[in-house]
Amino acid sequence: MPTARESLLDAASAALESESWAEVRMVRVAAGAGVSRQTLYNEFGDKAGLADALLHRQLDAFVNGLEIRLNRAARASRDELLELLGEWIVRAARSDRLVRATLTGCRCDGLPLPPDGAATLVGRLRDRAVEALERRGNAPIGDPGAARRCETAVRLAVSQLVAPGPSVPRRG
Repeated sequence: MPTARESLLDAASAALESESWAEVRMVRVAAGAGVSRQTLYNEFGDKAGLADALLHRQLDAFVNGLEIRLNRAARASRDELLELLGEWIVRAARSDRLVRATLTGCRCDGLPLPPDGAATLVGRLRDRAVEALERRGNAPIGDPGAARRCETAVRLAVSQLVAPGPSVPRRG
């Protein structure tokens, strides 16, 4: 059974699917979670606290999803992993408004964004990709070139979110 906190975050996420953040009401979030408004305020303090917790949960799930996807590609070459990284970021971010808004800096619909914008998320994605390359022996541990390549792949994926181009056929 989910905790009150998880139920509240689930209800806020569900509300965000059909409403802008400005339209999301604390009373409806509490009702959607089956708890009192006081429980919501005790848990998060205010709407900004709820937004911060929701954003952190979504971003953590996004980064963990990337790690799971990279781990499934056990036999991928360095270039294949970098390609997979970019494709996964674009596909996953297109289906998650909060992640997409964080990566692109779009304050559409008053969505909550972290204070440092995309910088921390880009860094986390880059670091997970570097770790995957190092684990597979596709890059020496501590190789600055691996970090540059991964950062470039992440930033190219973000550019595809901001200014979508034509689809490129997959190799092989």
